[in-house]
Amino acid sequence: MVTPLSQRDVLDKSGLERLLNHVIEGGVAGVFILGTTGEAPSLSYRLRREMISETVRIVDRRVPVMVGVTDTAFVETVALAEYAADAGADAAVLTTPYYFPAGQTELTRYVQNIAPLIPLPLMLYNMPGLTKVWFEIETLQRLSEIQSIIGVKDSSGDLDYFGDVCKLKSIRPDWSVLIGPEILLREAIELGGDGGVNGGANVMPEAFVGWFNAIKGGDQETAKCCFEKVNEFQRIYDIGKYASRHIKATKSALSLIGICEDLPADPFNRFLDPERARVAEILHQLGLSTQEANCG
Repeated sequence: MVTPLSQRDVLDKSGLERLLNHVIEGGVAGVFILGTTGEAPSLSYRLRREMISETVRIVDRRVPVMVGVTDTAFVETVALAEYAADAGADAAVLTTPYYFPAGQTELTRYVQNIAPLIPLPLMLYNMPGLTKVWFEIETLQRLSEIQSIIGVKDSSGDLDYFGDVCKLKSIRPDWSVLIGPEILLREAIELGGDGGVNGGANVMPEAFVGWFNAIKGGDQETAKCCFEKVNEFQRIYDIGKYASRHIKATKSALSLIGICEDLPADPFNRFLDPERARVAEILHQLGLSTQEANCG
């Protein structure tokens, strides 16, 4: 989920409430805050805590709340996880530590040390494109011995790797394995995955939920309808020339449909009018400019 901002280091609280109601009413199974789309590393510790407490308050137990807690400092990760637990969150999400790339032995020891200090169920988050380090399969196998770890979110885009993660459910059948790249949802489920953490569901949750339900239920006609909408929506991510365009496009789309402000965290800038016009045209073609797409 995005982190709505009204100014630098100021949470857009009314936008956050509209966004949470929007995705929950759209049928999502849970919300994941302070992840990549949530721009967590660019947010102050104060704002991260405010985002946690406000999200838990607004959600009011309607769906589970998962919180990204990773920081470059071990103790800050633990402190944020403790705050999330005290606020009433349901799970913590931990990536590989970023900036200094850890070796797999170091990474294994890091998780073994930190997991007992995190007072929430813990999901591991593989995001090598940004953290520079993978949770290698052998490492995950060793970490599967930690009972508080409940699964893996993989945003690598490598389906062979994702399939190997799913095979670890033979030793941890209770694990949930979720895909990050939203366009790969069908392939992920066919490989044994349990679902997706899809940034596009900020904007059109009903289409993503409808697609997931249709895939799981074997309803090929509805799955095709929803996939066409999801695939068309992917065009917004091609607008702009920087890697930040994914976050900018998502926030721009949300502002255009009246959900929340489109301001990203520094150092990024919001889309200017030419880019916003292109986003608006795609939304118009999807029927999302004024109302939610209805799929399934």
